[in-house]
Amino acid sequence: MIDKERVAFVSGAGSGIGREVALSLAGSGVKVVVFDLNADHAAATVKMLEEVGGSGLAVSGDVSNHEDVEHAVDAAVKNLGRIDILVNCAGVLIDSTIKKLDEKTWDKVQSINLKGTFLLIQAAMKVMSEQKYGRIVTLASGAYLGNFGQAAYAASKAGVVSLTKTAALECAKHGITVNCVAPGLVKTPMTEGMPEEAYAALAKGIPMGRIGEPRDIANIILALVADESDYITGQIIHVDGGATTGIRM
Repeated sequence: MIDKERVAFVSGAGSGIGREVALSLAGSGVKVVVFDLNADHAAATVKMLEEVGGSGLAVSGDVSNHEDVEHAVDAAVKNLGRIDILVNCAGVLIDSTIKKLDEKTWDKVQSINLKGTFLLIQAAMKVMSEQKYGRIVTLASGAYLGNFGQAAYAASKAGVVSLTKTAALECAKHGITVNCVAPGLVKTPMTEGMPEEAYAALAKGIPMGRIGEPRDIANIILALVADESDYITGQIIHVDGGATTGIRM
């Protein structure tokens, strides 16, 4: 269970997995700070939280900008008093083979996916360390194992995995757990341009026989941020229907 007095901060909560996580946390009675680059999307998520009986605070900003992150964390503490839970959902996926990948695209992906996660962890640690309590969840991807045409994305998510493990070691003495969820293919705005027949074809290669939904990711995150999950830290949990399990010939 999650204490209803807890305050959660979810980045990228204006859509997709981030929005689903915010809604799930609000459904558990937690106050949620909705942080998103798009102010309208953030406000829309807060409205959805309120419609299901929850409460939230919309803050817009760029996760890769230090000043924006500091402002968002300060706003959370000023308005809600604390931050107990941080879920890093903000991210970007730009496909390109190494041969065709340009430096600007590489930098953008690393800046949002890896630097953004680092900045939020760093800012939240300061608050959580004083409280002697915290739950941090990062989002990687099964692509961190390597995926054709996703050099920048895979590298950024591999960085998130290593950052998670390092942060877990540094945070443990402060009563803060840090874990990583690595989703497989999930139906989100990031993949919405994909034709249904393509989804169906990809689903055939997944042992569970279906593409993931945002709720699948939100469910495991809820478990990781529960008060009882105080002895789980530094772990990478794949939520992909078995897609990265073993070698299938």
